[in-house]
Amino acid sequence: MSRGYRAHHDPEGARHGGLPTWPWRMAPDGLLTRRQLAAAGLRPGGQQPAGQVCWTSRRYSARRQSRTRFALLYRVELALPRREPSVAQLIALAKADSARRTCPTCVQVMGYVIPRSLGECLDCAGRAGETRGAA
Repeated sequence: MSRGYRAHHDPEGARHGGLPTWPWRMAPDGLLTRRQLAAAGLRPGGQQPAGQVCWTSRRYSARRQSRTRFALLYRVELALPRREPSVAQLIALAKADSARRTCPTCVQVMGYVIPRSLGECLDCAGRAGETRGAA
């Protein structure tokens, strides 16, 4: 048994605060992460995590002290169906998306989100830069 496997294998939860822990890809059947639940059209539905998957990341980040990563696991049988947004919510999201893509200068809806740093579309920001450079 490899050292990494032993470090992350704790099905009783003795070393990890009572939460059962398994190495990457070794979780028992019936437990899924939030992303896996979402892909199946489910959500945790208020249940507490039933365990966690632990792995050592090869990536180094200055913000993270530890290279050990965790993903919480939830029981599939207790998961609820994902809520569907109402028509009014979908309309509100479409309006908000359109507002983020509308240039305030030329009032055109662009195919991308207007950068907040520029405050206008790339065409208008380029034209403004050309006129400033000519002065």
